Amino acid sequence: MAKKPAKLTDQLRAAITASGKSLGQIARESGIDVATICRFMHGKGGLSMDGLDRIAEAIGVELTAMAKVPTKKGG
Repeated sequence: MAKKPAKLTDQLRAAITASGKSLGQIARESGIDVATICRFMHGKGGLSMDGLDRIAEAIGVELTAMAKVPTKKGG
């Protein structure tokens, strides 16, 4: 059975940790409040898609999601 791909939010959390930047530095560079980023990192709050993009840019990564396209059954 194929391994389920990591959620976009999980990928970003891992990239934040691996970036070596402090949450304060990421907050300053992304324009997102450090408390919001901290809640996100602890799974206590979410971010908008714009917020995800801004943090990704601040840490120098590009987020991509693979959409699963439903297939027609029958034929």
